[in-house]
Formats: sequence, C-alpha cells, structure tokens
Amino acid sequence: MRHVLRPLAAALVAACAGLAPLTAADAIKLVPAFPKLTFDRPLGFTQLTDGTARYVVLEQHGRLVTFAADDADKTVFLDWTAKTNSASNEQGLLSFAFHPDFKTNAVFFIYYTAVGSKKNTLSRLKATADHLHADPASEEILIQVENPYDNHNGGTVVFGKDGFLYLSKGDGGAGGDPHANGQKMDTFLAKILRIDPDHPADGKPYGIPKDNPFVGKAGVFPEIYAYGVRNPWRMSFDRKTGELWLGDVGQNIWEEVDIVTKGGNYGWNHHEAHHAFENKPPVPGAIEPIWEYKHDVGQSITGGYVYRGKRFSALEGVYIYADFQSTRIWGLKRSGDQVENKQLAQPGKNITAFGEDLDGEVYLTTFEGGGWKEGKVYRVEQ
Repeated sequence: MRHVLRPLAAALVAACAGLAPLTAADAIKLVPAFPKLTFDRPLGFTQLTDGTARYVVLEQHGRLVTFAADDADKTVFLDWTAKTNSASNEQGLLSFAFHPDFKTNAVFFIYYTAVGSKKNTLSRLKATADHLHADPASEEILIQVENPYDNHNGGTVVFGKDGFLYLSKGDGGAGGDPHANGQKMDTFLAKILRIDPDHPADGKPYGIPKDNPFVGKAGVFPEIYAYGVRNPWRMSFDRKTGELWLGDVGQNIWEEVDIVTKGGNYGWNHHEAHHAFENKPPVPGAIEPIWEYKHDVGQSITGGYVYRGKRFSALEGVYIYADFQSTRIWGLKRSGDQVENKQLAQPGKNITAFGEDLDGEVYLTTFEGGGWKEGKVYRVEQ
C-alpha cells in the first residue's frame, strides 16, 4: 500500500526522478535473532558499547535483560518490577538509553511509570563495576510528569550526537487531548524534551542546553525541543545524518512519520497528520509529516530506524518502520522533497519497537503468544 502526501505529490511523479525507488527486490524477511530466548513483552533492543558486545532487551513489566548471541539464558541487568506500574497496556518500563560513555562511567537511563501512580519518570542509574547488573540504590530521578490518564505516555529516551538526552512524551491520554496539552508550553506533555544529563544546573539534576529553542522565553519550559505531538511512541536518530525520526500514533484516521526539528510545532491537537482535527483552525507554521497513512492499513505506528548497516545495500538510507495493529512493515526512502514508501513485509507479528546493533543492522521486538505474554527479537534481512 502506498500513499502520496499532498506537499510532496509534485515530486512523486513517474519513478521519482533523481531518487531510486524501492522495488520488490527490497522485500525483507524477519529472522529470529536469538532463537533460544523469549521475552516478557519486549519493548526495546540495543547492543552494549562497553566492549562486551552483549545485547539488551527491555521487558515492559520492569526488567532489562542482557545476553550474548548464543546464550540460552538471560541475565537480569535491572529488575524494576517493584517500582513499575504496568497495570495498563501503555504503562510500564517504556524505554532506556545507555550513556555514550557507559564503558567508563557505567551510567544509563530509564523511562517508566512509577508504581502506585501515573507518574512518568526519567531516572539516571549506574551499573556495577563489571557492568553485569544495575545498582538499584543509585537511582536519581531527573524528571517526573503526572499523566492525567493511563495512556499516551510516550515515549523514547535516546542520546543525540550532540551528547544531549532526548525524551518523547505523550499528550497525557484519554482521546483528542482533552486538556489541549499539545499547544501548551508550560507542560512536558505532548513534547520532545532535550536536556544535558552531565551538567546539573540551577538546582535541577540536569542542565538545559544553551541552544534549546525556548531558553529565556517567559512561560515556556526550557527543556522543550519540539511540541504538538500526540503519542510519540518511538523515535530514533539516523546515525549518519543525525536527523531525528519519529512515529507519532494518530487518533481517528491518520498515522504519521515526522522529522523532528528544533522548535518545531507538529500541530496536535489542531492537526492529525496533514488534516484538521475536529474542525479546529490550522496552527500557523505547523510542520507537516513527511508521510502519513490511513487507518485502513494500520492503526498504531511503531517508529523505526534508517538502515545504515553494511549487509543489505538496497536498504541503505531506507527508514524501516511498522504498524503494531496491521503488522505491516514499510520502507520509506527520502531525498530532499522526494519520498517513496513501499510495503516490505506483513509478518503477522505485533511489532513493538525497533533497535540497532553496533554495526547498524536493524532488529525488531514483537508481542506473541496468548495475551502477548511471549515476545521475540528478529533481525531484518533480505
């Protein structure tokens, strides 16, 4: 299934002159990456940069587990289940990021719903000297945001090439953003945040980057990097270009792919993708998505990664993403104003997140089994 967006329609003529289109040969397959292992509702994947080459998977109920490629068992790196509220389908331990200097400083970050509350919490922790386990006593809470409802918590925590930490935060839930958080600038809800976790300042356990777009603006939280997002479930940086790609889950009709830019307003809750939401007036200067699709082909986007691995040259520069509900996987190729999007697979597996290994190869996590109790990790191949 393919959709052409209005602002790009003129560029998407014929075979998109100057842009090699995706072809049937680009179809992908999912190969079980760790066939001996299953996971409890996996929501994230990465590979450690500390020289051990161990892999890490996030489990929604509150664990980070590590393992080597051929292991038949997992090592529990962090057990946060007693501190995690995972009562709702969209709550739990939701994201994690290892510090770029994890090898030397043993620092990592988690984003979770605190037990007994709807507080979405960003915390810093340290690992033990051997990096095999987290030190639970080391937790330092950086940010806590009270969610009005159980859903639309976001979110992804990820480091940029600039060394700053980014967090995507949902609008607080229910439906339609009833508190209009998308366009409010004195809340962390419906925002992309950017902080300096290494240099605390002004009484906070983190610093504010001097070039954040709203520093010094009265009535605006300086942590805000971009705003007007609904439920920015998964985002990632292109390791080559540094662009920040986001899959923002839609409301009634549309799902969208965005490139997040400094100071950008993505229009929610006046816009749903390119379209007016509930006949609200347009937001001046709102940034439109680079891609959208209707709910007849998918109802819950899972943002992915731009492929920068070395094994599959046909996928170079292709943004690989999916829809949790329809299980479709697409590849989006972009060059300037020219965009081509094609379905690469429909594996019948509910895809929750994507990740990369050290070489830039792309993996994904799934919910499977009765009640989604059993999850797997797959590697994208051709």
